[in-house]
Amino acid sequence: MEHIERETLYTDPVYRFQYVAKFMGFGDEDIDVIKGAAELVKPLVPVVVDAVYSKLHQFDITWSIMAKRHEGFVPKTGVVENAAELTENAEQIKFRKDMLSKYFDRLLTNPYDERMIKYLEYVARIHTDTPTKKSKINVDVIHINALLGYVEQVLIGGIKSLNLDRDTEYKAIAAFGKLLWIQMDFFLKFYCQDGAEYLPGAKEAAAANTTTTVAIAQPGILTRLWRFFF
Repeated sequence: MEHIERETLYTDPVYRFQYVAKFMGFGDEDIDVIKGAAELVKPLVPVVVDAVYSKLHQFDITWSIMAKRHEGFVPKTGVVENAAELTENAEQIKFRKDMLSKYFDRLLTNPYDERMIKYLEYVARIHTDTPTKKSKINVDVIHINALLGYVEQVLIGGIKSLNLDRDTEYKAIAAFGKLLWIQMDFFLKFYCQDGAEYLPGAKEAAAANTTTTVAIAQPGILTRLWRFFF
């Protein structure tokens, strides 16, 4: 039985990636399949990106998120903050589409080393309202989960359109599916409270909270003692 250090799962993204990947069976063969299919899948990326933003535009609750400034976006003409006036050709949407295209390109071509793993974590972090990011976009996890599920379906359709042999097609669909689940795990890291006690400053905050609680409770104890004796 292999020992897994719980604290390290929440403090070391590489260790977390390795654990989830090993549990799911995502390994070198899957990475080779992804890279082997890269040249065939790359032409599908613009189609997938457009499909993603068309889907987001179908619902006001997801499109309203697009009306906020994205991490790293420096507008030339200002940010359209009214979702009703925001079109899919707006500057901020083009920026987001470009970022999503680069994301897919990295999934297809980058080595799955420490730098890439930390990039996957970064992608998750910038969609949540954490103290270390500049923008205040905080996308509810329900939308992230629905979107990744949609992306998987679009990718499956795209891969099936390549007319690969059955074995290669199955392996490609499985590899991309596992990868999206790993990406979702990094999102969940920032949405869930699991492992919160291991976050930077958590122990100090807990200690301060305990001290405050004792300080608040103390007058009540003294009052009861005073009444008891006098």
